[in-house]
Amino acid sequence: QVQLVESGGGLVQAGGSLRLSCAASGRTFSNYYMGWFRQAPGKERELVVGIDWRGARTYYADSVKGRLTISRDNAKNTVFLQMNSLKPEDTAVYYCAASVQSLSARNINYWGQGTQVTVSS
Repeated sequence: QVQLVESGGGLVQAGGSLRLSCAASGRTFSNYYMGWFRQAPGKERELVVGIDWRGARTYYADSVKGRLTISRDNAKNTVFLQMNSLKPEDTAVYYCAASVQSLSARNINYWGQGTQVTVSS
């Protein structure tokens, strides 16, 4: 069992920055692909960023390329999401996710509880 706890969400003005953290406990963190999904009201949950177990490969949705950066520290069992140049359309609940197979939503093994990010215009 893996527990994921997100922190760092909040309210920020457009153009501002936030840094989300996801602390993992339980089974070996370094075995898992890690990702951040988001879900805006009335929309489906979508994968925005992902990182492999070594941190060597990353994935970014087109809508966030150049603005969001994912990283992980396996020694601290933590994954980070640095969010810069935020836009109102980034407003959503952000979920940390862990998977041993892939970051397709149907393959996610563990989800965090979510943290709200609100970007005002």
